[in-house]
Amino acid sequence: MRTLFLTLIFGFSLVLLSAQSKEAKLVISPLTGDFYIYTTYNRYEDSRVMANGMYLVTNSGVVMFDTPWDTTQFQPLLDSIQARHQQKVVMALATHWHDDKTAGLEYYRQQGIRTYTTIQTDVFSKKNGHKRAEFLLAQDTVFRVGQYSFETYYPGEGHTADNIVVWFGQEKILYAGCLVKGADAKNLGYLGDANVMEYANTLKRVQQKFRKPNYIIIAHSDWKNKRSLKHSIRLAEKLRKSSKG
Repeated sequence: MRTLFLTLIFGFSLVLLSAQSKEAKLVISPLTGDFYIYTTYNRYEDSRVMANGMYLVTNSGVVMFDTPWDTTQFQPLLDSIQARHQQKVVMALATHWHDDKTAGLEYYRQQGIRTYTTIQTDVFSKKNGHKRAEFLLAQDTVFRVGQYSFETYYPGEGHTADNIVVWFGQEKILYAGCLVKGADAKNLGYLGDANVMEYANTLKRVQQKFRKPNYIIIAHSDWKNKRSLKHSIRLAEKLRKSSKG
């Protein structure tokens, strides 16, 4: 009887932990070395949707790529980074103007964090009443923070007119944001601000410029499958053909 009781308690605990994990508001996952993926969640069309961002721990502070979609997680992310790495976030870069990328820019600026977008992103953010960055990029830019360097790249219009990607040449990490969809995606997701005729060409430019990445980090799906970029190109080509009629 005691063994059965303990088994039931253990089983219930596992179920409880699993449920808590599924409903977690913030999840941090190691990527490689000093790179980490952070995931928050929000509601879209009556579904709970993940939004992946990334941060990099350098010896000069932490760099955040995109901000949490869930506005309740701006400070918890900072707190988690401080507790885990004993480092402060010193920079945040958003990759396009939608809320799942820019929502935390103003909050982080108020915390003394240097916030960045492109000028093009700032134009759309201002026009649509979204949060804006303090510092604006006029062109593709190479950053050097601590012992790491990375570059921003604007490949053309796709998911939005302003979407950029970030490339880490030494580690061969492509941070693609919302431009690239998951390897098992049925479609290219929200297209309300997309250029469906240019989407495939834009993705091909990314593929040609950054060859054989070790990781492709995407916003709203599992980032562990590197077939995501090729699959997204196929989806975009199919979409373009169907749009031509």
